[in-house]
Amino acid sequence: MLRIVLFLVLIALAAAGAAWVADQPGDLVLTAGSFRASTTLPKFVFLLGLFAAAVVLVWSIVTTIWRTPGRLRRRRHDKRHARGRHAITHGLLAIGHGDTALARRHAETARRHAPNDPLALLLHAQSAQLEGNRDEAQRVFRAMAEREDTRLLGLRGLFIEAQRADDAVGAVMIAEEAIKLSPSSTWASQAVLGFRCARGDWSGALAILDSNLSAGLIDKQAYRRQRGVLLTARALELQTMDRDVARESVMEAVKLAPTLVPAAVLAAKFDSEAHQVRRAMKRVEAAWLANPHPDLADAYAHVKLGDTAWHRLQRVETLAAKTPADKPGHIEGQLAIARAAIDASEFARAREVLAPYLSDPTQRVALLMAEIERAEHGDSGRARAWTLRAVRARHDPAWTADGYVSDRWRPVSPVTGRLDAFQWQTPVASLPSDKGTTIESSAFEEAMLAAPPPKRVTVAPSERPAEPLVTAPAPVPAAQDNSPPMAKEEPAVVTAEPVQPAPEPAESPPPAATPVFRSRADLVKPAPAPIPAVIPIVRAPDDPGIDDEGPSDEFTEQIGTPKAQAGGWRGFWSRWGA
Repeated sequence: MLRIVLFLVLIALAAAGAAWVADQPGDLVLTAGSFRASTTLPKFVFLLGLFAAAVVLVWSIVTTIWRTPGRLRRRRHDKRHARGRHAITHGLLAIGHGDTALARRHAETARRHAPNDPLALLLHAQSAQLEGNRDEAQRVFRAMAEREDTRLLGLRGLFIEAQRADDAVGAVMIAEEAIKLSPSSTWASQAVLGFRCARGDWSGALAILDSNLSAGLIDKQAYRRQRGVLLTARALELQTMDRDVARESVMEAVKLAPTLVPAAVLAAKFDSEAHQVRRAMKRVEAAWLANPHPDLADAYAHVKLGDTAWHRLQRVETLAAKTPADKPGHIEGQLAIARAAIDASEFARAREVLAPYLSDPTQRVALLMAEIERAEHGDSGRARAWTLRAVRARHDPAWTADGYVSDRWRPVSPVTGRLDAFQWQTPVASLPSDKGTTIESSAFEEAMLAAPPPKRVTVAPSERPAEPLVTAPAPVPAAQDNSPPMAKEEPAVVTAEPVQPAPEPAESPPPAATPVFRSRADLVKPAPAPIPAVIPIVRAPDDPGIDDEGPSDEFTEQIGTPKAQAGGWRGFWSRWGA
């Protein structure tokens, strides 16, 4: 509306001016030498307007002719650039869906039409990576690193290529160069942080973490947690070399991350040595409620130096009672009670807490049961059966990060270099595909576990016989042996009461495999001391025997012994370096 009003005002002013010029009387005379021109004022104004229009027209024609070559060059450049952009777009799409030949063709087109475009260089490098031509990819990334606008992108590409070539030193040097250019670069800070942690440079790692906080890469809560992780790692490394620095570091770490298991265990150890028992117990309880762990149970059991095994059992039961029954870590409390009960020789209590898990035991449950059988009854057969079951049992939770399973906690993942990556959980590779699937026991395990525990019989000196009389079973020929291995090797049970053989026909002699039993006085040799009764042990034909010292070294290397996993004051101090 305003423009229309303004246009009408201008028309009115032009009409008023033209009317004023037309009303002016007289003539306008122009004299130049012998030239003399005379006209009226309206005609002069009209001729002057025509002259100005002609000048403008001529000027426009001249400038157009002058600028035509430049316009033609710009138009040709724009067309080439448009073709290059089109090639870049479709080349990146080809890389996205994995068409190597099409990506290479578009990369060549983009390099011809848009050689200075950063995206053309990126397309060329990525197409070379897709083809597996690492030398060409590195050459293009170096060219990008020399340009101001693509320097960080080129360093990123060189970093990836160094990682693929397993050149850790070169990758870290590139990442440090990228941090100097851009402190807010996430990939560079993570790479340098992981390298410094792997090298044990905890002060440098803490400096990188502070830089990440100031650059806004992490929030305050994540910063507190990661700083606690780094301080804990430094304390664990220095606890045997510089205990003052280790104590100071772990005390700060447990304030920043009170639920971090290694920090709580080490802080409780220092508090216990300083006779601050109540504070140590509170630290362990806070971490236990968030993440029940065997090391926390060990620390809680040994929080008072010099306590008896019975007192440690009572303390562990108090800690386990704090775990909610519906929490996944509830089994850790029961296993801790079983471990402490075995140390206190309370085998009935240990069996009671392990009973709900015997139908589908884990490795630790099976090894604890093996230790109970060996310590309570001296039954090596049952202990071996439980040990064999532990070989095929489900895995227990372990420190896991990015598919890597470690026997101890670590601050960073060795796979990706990610900080605070290890979690106490069941390894993914050991999880069963069907939750209802259970591991079936072998015939040997079922026979040994079904047999009653052996009883030791003491014979009085007056009942000692002169000579035992036992008829061994006759060997069965291999061609006629169709019974299972367990039946072939099963010995006869020796009893204390005399057994009368059943009457048989005279023409039918007794089988060769049937033992002849006598009284207790006939089964025991005279000796100066009481002799226990013979305890039969069922073995498979290919069973090499029972190692009374414990599980084999090979099995111990795979899953460890129960004491190494879950308990013992000596194991606790050896694990944490006391």
